[in-house]
Amino acid sequence: MAEAPQASVEKEAVDWKLKFYKFLQDFRDSSGNFKYRERVFRMVHMMQKSLVVDFSDIILYDRELARHIEGEPDEALEEFRSALAEYLSKEHPEYAEVAGKVYVRIRQPPRVLKIRELSSDYIGKFVAIEGIVTRVTRVEAKLVKARYVHITPEGELHEFDYPEHGEMGERIEKPVVCPVCGRTGRFELVLEKSKFIDWQKIVIQERPEEIPPGQIPRNIEVILTGDLVDSARPGDRSLITGILRVMPTQAVQKASGRSVFSFYIEANHVDVQQKVLEEIEITREDEEKIRELAKDPWIREKIIASIAPSIYGYYDIKEAIALLLFGGVPKVMYDGTRIRGDIHVLLVGDPGTAKSQLLQYTARLAPRGLYTSGKGSTAAGLTATVLRDKTTGEYYLEAGAMVIADGGVAAIDEIDKMREEDRSAIHEALEQQTVSIAKAGIVARLNARASVLAAGNPRFGRYDLTQPISKNIDLPPTILSRFDLIFVIQDIPSEVKDRRLARHIIGVHSDIEKAKPFIDPQLLKKYISYARKYVRPQLTPEAMKLIEEFYVAMRRSGIRGEEAKSPPPIAITPRQLEALIRLAEAHAKMALRDKVTIEDVEEAIRLMYTTLRKVGFDIESKTIDIDVLETGVSRSKREKIREFMKFLNEVFEQTPEIELSQLIKMAREKGFEKEFAYETIQQLKRSGELYEPSPGRLQKISKY
Repeated sequence: MAEAPQASVEKEAVDWKLKFYKFLQDFRDSSGNFKYRERVFRMVHMMQKSLVVDFSDIILYDRELARHIEGEPDEALEEFRSALAEYLSKEHPEYAEVAGKVYVRIRQPPRVLKIRELSSDYIGKFVAIEGIVTRVTRVEAKLVKARYVHITPEGELHEFDYPEHGEMGERIEKPVVCPVCGRTGRFELVLEKSKFIDWQKIVIQERPEEIPPGQIPRNIEVILTGDLVDSARPGDRSLITGILRVMPTQAVQKASGRSVFSFYIEANHVDVQQKVLEEIEITREDEEKIRELAKDPWIREKIIASIAPSIYGYYDIKEAIALLLFGGVPKVMYDGTRIRGDIHVLLVGDPGTAKSQLLQYTARLAPRGLYTSGKGSTAAGLTATVLRDKTTGEYYLEAGAMVIADGGVAAIDEIDKMREEDRSAIHEALEQQTVSIAKAGIVARLNARASVLAAGNPRFGRYDLTQPISKNIDLPPTILSRFDLIFVIQDIPSEVKDRRLARHIIGVHSDIEKAKPFIDPQLLKKYISYARKYVRPQLTPEAMKLIEEFYVAMRRSGIRGEEAKSPPPIAITPRQLEALIRLAEAHAKMALRDKVTIEDVEEAIRLMYTTLRKVGFDIESKTIDIDVLETGVSRSKREKIREFMKFLNEVFEQTPEIELSQLIKMAREKGFEKEFAYETIQQLKRSGELYEPSPGRLQKISKY
C-alpha cells in the first residue's frame, strides 16, 4: 500500500517531462507552423544557450502545464530544461555535445504583478514584475559545482565533484564524507577545476505612475545568471519573470533571534522595453476611438482645452504643453548623430499663477511622466550617480530622474532654486539627451530622451519687463537657450480678466463637473501614446518653403537701418529653426496626420514669435535680439560695453590710478548711466581686468 503513491509520483514526473517534450515537438501557431521546432533550429544555428517560450502558447497548448509552472516552478523548469536537452540530443546531436547546459526562458506571463503586490503568498512561485532598472552591479562568477580533493591519512588524493547532482545553492556547501572512500578528513576546494556561471544583481524600482501619492517607491533585487547578465541597463523599463525567493536580511545576521527575511527574484527572463511608451496597452476598441477622435476638425482645440481644465486661460501655454506631450520626430543620421524630437518648455512667472499645477497635471497626463522639484533635487538625483554598496564595498551605477523619465516627460518645478552645480548637470540631458558619468572607474552613457517642462519664479518676486530675461530669472543663458519655448506669466490686475477668473474659480469650487475635460484623461493618454508610437509626419515642400522664408526674413530684419560698421542684432539662430520644425511636426501629430502642412508651420511660427517678442526682446533697441536669450547680452548692450571699454582705456592712459566715484562721474559726463557704469566696473573687477590697490581706488591690470 505504501509503495503505490510513490510509483504514481514517479509516473507523474515522467509525464510532465513528456508533456514538455510533446509541446516542443507538436505546438503549431495560428498559421500552422511548428513554432518551437523553428525556434530550436534558430537557437542551434545562432549557437544560443536559451530557448524563449511564450507563456500564452503553453496556456493554449495545455492549461495543466501552465499551472504546474506557476505553482512548482523549480521542478517544472528543470523538467522543461531536461525535455529541451533530450530534444536537442535527438534532433541536433552535434550541437548538444558542445553546447553544455541549455535553459528555457519563459516570457509574456498572463498576469504582471506590481512590486508592492509581492507578498509571502508568492514565495517559491513563478511571478512577473515590471519596473525601472535603477542599479546594476558588475558581473561576477558564481560557483555552481565545486571540485574537491580529499587527502587521506595515507596520502592518497581523491577528486570528486560536489554536489553530485544539481547545482550549489547561495552558500558554499562542503562534503561531510568522501564519496570515493566513505571517510571524513580534510577537503580542499580546487577552483580551477570547479564550474562557474556569470552572476549579476540588479535592482528594480516601481514605475513612477504606479506609486501611490505620499509613498516612497519600492524596489526589489533581481539575480541574473548565465546569458541574462548585462541584459538591462540603469533607466531601462523591464519586465522580469522568475521565481520569488527569500534571503536573510542584514538585521537578521546582526541581531540573532529575528526570523525576518527579504524578498528577491531569481530571474528566468528579462524583457527590456526598448520602444518608447510600450507599456501602455492600446486595444482595438481604443484604436477605433482614437481614429474617430482624429477625424474631428476641432481635435486640436479639444486636446488643448482638456489640459488642466481647472486652470483658467493660458491658451498658448496649454498649446505648448500639448505640443510637448506629442513631441516632434527624432532623427538618427547615418553616422549615429541623433537630432532630438523632444520639445522643452520653460514657464517663468509671478507667484500664484498656477505654474506648479500645470506641471503636475502634465506629469499625470503624460504616458510616462515624472514630477520633481528643483529645491529637493541634486545633480545625482536628476541625472545619475555612482554609489558604494555598504555590505560588499563595490561600486554600482544608479539612475536619476532624467534617466528614469527616458521616453516621457520630466517636469522640473522651481528650477531656479537649484544649486549652480546641480543645474549644470542637466545641460547635456537637455540637448544631447544623454547622461554621461565617469566616477570610481565607471564610465557610462545613459539615455535621457525626455521632454522637459520646467517652471521658475522671477529673481525679485515679480517679473520686470524693463529687464531682459537673464536678469529676471536666476538661470544661465546656456540653459535658457536650450528651451524651445519660454513663456512669461505676469499677474497684472485687469477688471475684466479678474472677474472672469474669479467666476471660473468659484464655479470650479461649487461644481467640479464644470472642470470636466472634453476628452477623458485616460483616452487622451492613449491618444498621445498612439501618436508618439505610430505617427511620423514629414514636411511638405510648401511647409519647407514657409520655414525657410521665415528664417531668412527674421535674419534679415536685424540688418535694416543699421550702419555697416556696426554688426546687426541676430533675431533667430539655427537652434530656433530646429525648434520650429519640431513644433510643426508635433502640431501635425495632434491630428494624427503624416504630413506637416502650411497650417502647422504657421501655428508653430505664431507660438515662437509670441515667446521671442517677450524673452528675446532688446528693451534699448526695441528689436528682437536672440542674443538676449543665447548669451544674456544684447547687441546694443555689447556696443555700449565696447564704447565704455574704449572710454576706460583712454582714462587709464592718462591716469594709472583713479577714484571710483570720480570715474563714474566722468562716465556720466560721457553719456553712460550711473547703474550701467557701476555694473560694468564690478564685472571687470570680477574678471580681473581692474583691481583696487586701496579701498575706493581703481587701477588697470597691465598686459605684457
